[in-house]
Amino acid sequence: MRKSLLFTAALLFSVIANAQDPHFSQFFSSPLTLNPAFTGKFNGTWRLAANHRDQWPSIPKAYVTSSASLDFPVLQNKIAENDVFGVGISGLSDASANNILKLNYGSVSMSYHKSLDEDGYSTIGAGFQGTYSSLSLDVSKLYFEDQLTQNGFTGTTSDILTNGNNQSYFDVNAGVLYSGSSNGINNYYLGVSMYHVNRPKVSFKDKNWFLSGRITVHGGGSFPVSDVLTLHTSVIHQIQNKASETTLGAAIAANLNQDEEKPTSVYLGSWVRFNDAIVPYIGLEFGGLRIGASYDLNISSLKAATNTRGGSEISLIYIKQPAENKGIPCPKF
Repeated sequence: MRKSLLFTAALLFSVIANAQDPHFSQFFSSPLTLNPAFTGKFNGTWRLAANHRDQWPSIPKAYVTSSASLDFPVLQNKIAENDVFGVGISGLSDASANNILKLNYGSVSMSYHKSLDEDGYSTIGAGFQGTYSSLSLDVSKLYFEDQLTQNGFTGTTSDILTNGNNQSYFDVNAGVLYSGSSNGINNYYLGVSMYHVNRPKVSFKDKNWFLSGRITVHGGGSFPVSDVLTLHTSVIHQIQNKASETTLGAAIAANLNQDEEKPTSVYLGSWVRFNDAIVPYIGLEFGGLRIGASYDLNISSLKAATNTRGGSEISLIYIKQPAENKGIPCPKF
């Protein structure tokens, strides 16, 4: 019981005091939580993405995070050929410490990508995102030191949330993205994003906390290595408050039906989050749908408490293909 209370306290301190955002190991499968500039930047008419993560399952409901997004290019007949104007909506739900702390938000994003050559192989774009967030804290599930009596935690507490159990705020996020190709088949990209540009205020008690900006630098690409195999790579480095994270890895995709426009592919690979976890990954793609599954194998100092079980994660991305594909290489997740 004592260990459970201590761990719950540590979780809440990590989330509230340090104000770190929820994250996915499959960051490459969650484009609109990675960079608003990814909005509408894909080969297709619309894209649906969804992710679900259960972190540290040996500690019941330590962190459970789900997200979903829908984005699409618009005004394609009214802007320059090979340019992309994208809009999208997204949402995220995150529950920490057995649902004691809950975060929910909804976002609207847009981006514009300008072609740098006549073929549209190289583009530079910027994106913006507006988010409305709500944060709630269930104090009835918490125990405080002044509640401890000789019969256990049966007393009342004087630790009152002076600003209430619910907080809401408006958030602004932004990013830039470069996408290129050397031959019209491969693709490589590099982006930078910042979330919480306006540093919204969140406070359950008298002291005000301001959400620290999350700065992310990321890149990757897809490179055919044969008629059947393609290498997909990605890397991310992000900083928020005093915490930083670096993850990199790759997966090989085997095109089983050798159809470039509508492939049936199997993905196998792994990512490494430095000083934290190894993340094996497997994926299946068919009919425009890709399903991915990964599992964090904890290698940090927390592996004793978590029994090396970092967390499971699943993702899906569905891209509706147009009747006629422009064939312009775009970042593929």
